[in-house]
Amino acid sequence: MTLTFEVDPVVDSALRDGVLSLWADVTNAGGSVGFVPPVTPDDIRPALLKHLVAMTEGRTRLLVGRDEDGGIASTAFFTFNTHPLMTHWVWLYTVMVDPGRQGGGYGRDLMAAVEHTARTAEGFEAIEAIRLTCRGGTGVDGFYAKCGYKEVGRVPGAIRVAPGDDRDDIIMLLPLT
Repeated sequence: MTLTFEVDPVVDSALRDGVLSLWADVTNAGGSVGFVPPVTPDDIRPALLKHLVAMTEGRTRLLVGRDEDGGIASTAFFTFNTHPLMTHWVWLYTVMVDPGRQGGGYGRDLMAAVEHTARTAEGFEAIEAIRLTCRGGTGVDGFYAKCGYKEVGRVPGAIRVAPGDDRDDIIMLLPLT
Protein backbone atom coordinates (compact mmCIF):
# COMPACT_ATOMS: atom_id res chain seq x y z
CA MET A 1 0.00 0.00 0.00
CA THR A 2 1.19 3.49 -0.75
CA LEU A 3 0.34 6.88 0.67
CA THR A 4 -1.01 9.75 -1.37
CA PHE A 5 0.55 13.09 -0.43
CA GLU A 6 -1.15 16.47 -0.48
CA VAL A 7 0.24 19.92 0.27
CA ASP A 8 -2.07 22.48 1.87
CA PRO A 9 -5.13 20.25 2.28
CA VAL A 10 -8.47 21.81 3.09
CA VAL A 11 -8.66 22.27 6.83
CA ASP A 12 -11.93 20.80 7.99
CA SER A 13 -13.03 18.77 11.00
CA ALA A 14 -11.91 15.49 9.38
CA LEU A 15 -8.40 16.83 8.82
CA ARG A 16 -8.22 18.37 12.29
CA ASP A 17 -9.47 15.21 13.99
CA GLY A 18 -7.23 13.01 11.86
CA VAL A 19 -4.11 15.00 12.73
CA LEU A 20 -5.05 15.09 16.43
CA SER A 21 -5.60 11.34 16.48
CA LEU A 22 -2.33 10.65 14.63
CA TRP A 23 -0.41 13.00 16.93
CA ALA A 24 -1.78 11.29 20.05
CA ASP A 25 -1.07 7.82 18.62
CA VAL A 26 2.50 8.76 17.68
CA THR A 27 3.15 10.31 21.09
CA ASN A 28 1.65 7.38 22.98
CA ALA A 29 3.78 4.97 20.92
CA GLY A 30 6.89 6.83 22.12
CA GLY A 31 7.33 9.26 19.24
CA SER A 32 9.12 12.51 20.03
CA VAL A 33 6.68 15.05 18.64
CA GLY A 34 6.48 17.58 21.44
CA PHE A 35 4.73 15.62 24.15
CA VAL A 36 5.41 12.79 26.59
CA PRO A 37 2.89 9.97 26.92
CA PRO A 38 0.22 9.46 27.91
CA VAL A 39 -1.72 12.12 25.98
CA THR A 40 -5.17 12.54 24.48
CA PRO A 41 -6.14 14.52 21.41
CA ASP A 42 -7.48 17.21 23.76
CA ASP A 43 -4.01 17.57 25.30
CA ILE A 44 -2.57 18.20 21.84
CA ARG A 45 -5.32 20.46 20.49
CA PRO A 46 -3.65 23.77 21.58
CA ALA A 47 -0.43 22.86 19.73
CA LEU A 48 -2.36 21.95 16.58
CA LEU A 49 -4.31 25.20 16.79
CA LYS A 50 -1.00 27.11 16.78
CA HIS A 51 0.00 25.26 13.60
CA LEU A 52 -3.38 26.00 12.00
CA VAL A 53 -3.19 29.71 12.86
CA ALA A 54 0.30 29.87 11.34
CA MET A 55 -1.14 28.18 8.23
CA THR A 56 -3.85 30.84 7.88
CA GLU A 57 -1.17 33.52 8.26
CA GLY A 58 0.90 31.92 5.47
CA ARG A 59 3.86 31.12 7.75
CA THR A 60 3.31 27.37 7.81
CA ARG A 61 2.38 24.76 5.19
CA LEU A 62 1.11 21.24 5.82
CA LEU A 63 1.96 18.06 3.95
CA VAL A 64 -0.28 15.07 4.70
CA GLY A 65 0.02 11.48 3.60
CA ARG A 66 -3.30 9.71 3.23
CA ASP A 67 -3.87 5.98 3.26
CA GLU A 68 -6.01 4.07 0.76
CA ASP A 69 -9.14 5.00 2.74
CA GLY A 70 -8.27 8.71 2.82
CA GLY A 71 -7.24 8.65 6.49
CA ILE A 72 -4.30 10.70 7.64
CA ALA A 73 -1.30 8.37 8.01
CA SER A 74 1.54 10.92 8.05
CA THR A 75 2.22 14.64 8.40
CA ALA A 76 4.96 17.22 8.19
CA PHE A 77 4.61 20.96 8.81
CA PHE A 78 6.92 23.42 7.03
CA THR A 79 7.44 26.77 8.75
CA PHE A 80 8.96 29.66 6.83
CA ASN A 81 11.44 31.95 8.50
CA THR A 82 10.38 35.52 9.07
CA HIS A 83 13.90 36.76 9.80
CA PRO A 84 15.11 38.45 6.58
CA LEU A 85 18.53 36.76 6.75
CA MET A 86 17.04 33.27 7.04
CA THR A 87 14.28 33.15 4.44
CA HIS A 88 16.29 30.75 2.27
CA TRP A 89 15.54 27.73 4.48
CA VAL A 90 12.45 26.25 6.19
CA TRP A 91 11.88 24.46 9.47
CA LEU A 92 10.26 21.03 9.39
CA TYR A 93 8.04 20.23 12.40
CA THR A 94 5.74 17.51 13.65
CA VAL A 95 6.96 14.82 11.28
CA MET A 96 4.75 11.82 12.00
CA VAL A 97 3.90 8.41 10.59
CA ASP A 98 1.12 6.22 11.96
CA PRO A 99 2.85 3.84 14.40
CA GLY A 100 1.03 0.87 12.85
CA ARG A 101 2.67 1.65 9.52
CA GLN A 102 6.21 2.26 10.72
CA GLY A 103 8.84 -0.05 9.30
CA GLY A 104 7.07 -0.33 5.96
CA GLY A 105 8.78 2.52 4.13
CA TYR A 106 6.14 5.15 4.88
CA GLY A 107 8.62 7.34 6.75
CA ARG A 108 10.99 7.32 3.77
CA ASP A 109 8.04 8.06 1.47
CA LEU A 110 7.07 11.00 3.68
CA MET A 111 10.60 12.40 3.72
CA ALA A 112 10.85 12.03 -0.07
CA ALA A 113 7.55 13.93 -0.36
CA VAL A 114 8.90 16.61 2.00
CA GLU A 115 11.97 17.08 -0.19
CA HIS A 116 9.88 17.05 -3.38
CA THR A 117 7.52 19.67 -1.93
CA ALA A 118 10.39 21.93 -0.88
CA ARG A 119 11.93 21.65 -4.35
CA THR A 120 8.79 22.05 -6.49
CA ALA A 121 5.74 23.47 -4.70
CA GLU A 122 4.57 26.99 -5.31
CA GLY A 123 5.89 29.33 -2.63
CA PHE A 124 9.07 27.31 -2.03
CA GLU A 125 11.06 28.76 -4.95
CA ALA A 126 13.66 30.53 -2.76
CA ILE A 127 14.13 27.60 -0.35
CA GLU A 128 17.65 26.17 -0.36
CA ALA A 129 17.52 23.88 2.68
CA ILE A 130 15.26 22.10 5.16
CA ARG A 131 16.17 22.22 8.83
CA LEU A 132 14.72 20.08 11.60
CA THR A 133 15.45 19.17 15.16
CA CYS A 134 14.98 15.82 16.83
CA ARG A 135 15.23 14.38 20.31
CA GLY A 136 18.39 12.47 21.10
CA GLY A 137 18.19 8.94 22.43
CA THR A 138 15.41 7.86 20.09
CA GLY A 139 17.45 6.81 17.05
CA VAL A 140 15.38 9.03 14.78
CA ASP A 141 18.51 11.03 13.89
CA GLY A 142 19.83 7.88 12.19
CA PHE A 143 16.62 7.67 10.15
CA TYR A 144 16.94 11.29 9.06
CA ALA A 145 20.60 10.70 8.16
CA LYS A 146 19.52 7.85 5.87
CA CYS A 147 17.16 10.35 4.21
CA GLY A 148 20.09 12.67 3.44
CA TYR A 149 19.98 15.02 6.44
CA LYS A 150 23.27 15.91 8.13
CA GLU A 151 23.71 16.70 11.79
CA VAL A 152 24.87 20.32 12.00
CA GLY A 153 24.49 20.95 15.72
CA ARG A 154 23.59 19.51 19.07
CA VAL A 155 22.52 21.09 22.33
CA PRO A 156 23.29 18.62 25.13
CA GLY A 157 20.49 18.04 27.62
CA ALA A 158 18.20 20.67 26.09
CA ILE A 159 15.08 18.50 26.20
CA ARG A 160 13.81 17.37 29.61
CA VAL A 161 11.55 14.37 29.05
CA ALA A 162 11.26 13.69 32.78
CA PRO A 163 13.23 14.53 35.92
CA GLY A 164 16.66 12.99 35.43
CA ASP A 165 15.99 12.23 31.73
CA ASP A 166 17.50 15.02 29.68
CA ARG A 167 18.04 14.49 25.96
CA ASP A 168 20.10 16.27 23.35
CA ASP A 169 18.37 18.55 20.84
CA ILE A 170 19.88 17.47 17.51
CA ILE A 171 19.80 19.95 14.62
CA MET A 172 19.81 18.44 11.13
CA LEU A 173 19.89 20.01 7.68
CA LEU A 174 19.11 18.87 4.14
CA PRO A 175 20.62 21.20 1.52
CA LEU A 176 18.46 21.41 -1.61
CA THR A 177 21.02 23.16 -3.82
